Amino acid sequence: MINVDTLKTAFIQAYGAGGHPVQYFFSPGRVNLIGEHIDYNGGYVFPAALTLGIYGAIRLREDSLIVLKSLNTAPLVTVDLNKLIEQYSPDGWANYPKGIIKQLLDSGLPLKGCDILFCGNLPDGTGLSSSAALLVLTAFMLRTVNGDDHVDRAELARFCQKVENQFIGVNCGIMDQFTVAMGKENCAILLDCETLRYKYIPFALDDCSLVIMNTNKKRELSDSKYNERRSECEQALAVIQRHSRITNLCQATLADIETYLTDNVLRRRARHVVTENNRVHTAVNLLEKGDIAGFAELMTQSHTSLKNDYEVTGYELDAIVDTALTAPGCIGARMTGAGFGGCAIALVKTAQLAEFKSAVATGYRAGTRREADFYVAGIANGVSLLEG
Repeated sequence: MINVDTLKTAFIQAYGAGGHPVQYFFSPGRVNLIGEHIDYNGGYVFPAALTLGIYGAIRLREDSLIVLKSLNTAPLVTVDLNKLIEQYSPDGWANYPKGIIKQLLDSGLPLKGCDILFCGNLPDGTGLSSSAALLVLTAFMLRTVNGDDHVDRAELARFCQKVENQFIGVNCGIMDQFTVAMGKENCAILLDCETLRYKYIPFALDDCSLVIMNTNKKRELSDSKYNERRSECEQALAVIQRHSRITNLCQATLADIETYLTDNVLRRRARHVVTENNRVHTAVNLLEKGDIAGFAELMTQSHTSLKNDYEVTGYELDAIVDTALTAPGCIGARMTGAGFGGCAIALVKTAQLAEFKSAVATGYRAGTRREADFYVAGIANGVSLLEG
């Protein structure tokens, strides 16, 4: 278990005692409860920050070096603030904090040298936004330790999205960074990706628990397929815009899709986008009424749409969701994230968690010859400074 005490011990082992005070931070992962592949189509998503995430410890130095070390992965990387900062493939994970450092310097923030230690319990490459958690954590730590006591969290999210788009080269939407920065304990976020207007919605599960199921299938195809889906949605939007005055695909109607899209692939992609956006609004209404069972059913409908219309699930995700839906205590399940591997989520009766995990582990292993991992996660606040 990771906490401030274990972080303190690890930091001293890595960098030694003494010097400036050490400050400790936590940045959550995120799960999108419903509204998948909607953020870049201008609609509404419904994510929440998780109690799983990445911890960071930072201490100022007396020189111009920023030392980056992770307990979860290699290598250790040193950045000289007086030299050009560029992406360098062998630096691996450290390119994310390097991008933040460069962008902060470019924006005029006079950074000081420091030692930084990261460690986390968020599985990498599983669709739980470890990259966004790392970006937001690094930016929040560096701004805090360099004297910014009132970080604008929405601006922080946009800042980190820019780094991922321009320095890392991933053409992602705003949802991940926004959720990591703006999360609220026991609430999901209804987020309009077009305007960034948002509303916190209580996510009270009563006698159920949110279970994250890791397929342990890395998302090798996700980047290429992600770009392909974005292109298909852009094509569908362009066709509909010849006949209807809309600015994003989520504004289309099912009648628009059936009338104007003659290409079957584009029709199915657009149908997922429109119906998924509608499911987000329905989900909020159900949760506000306390209808957890109705929300769970929408989760299952979402997975079916992602499988059949958007085609981003893949064998492992379908196998784990199908197995979960027949397991004891499960009332709904779906993939989450970009797809083609990574994680799925399920709502499960808390009293039957042990039976559920056992049944899904056995069934998934038999169908895929892979081992699944399970995390029972709570809903957390966004990035924060921890009491030391």
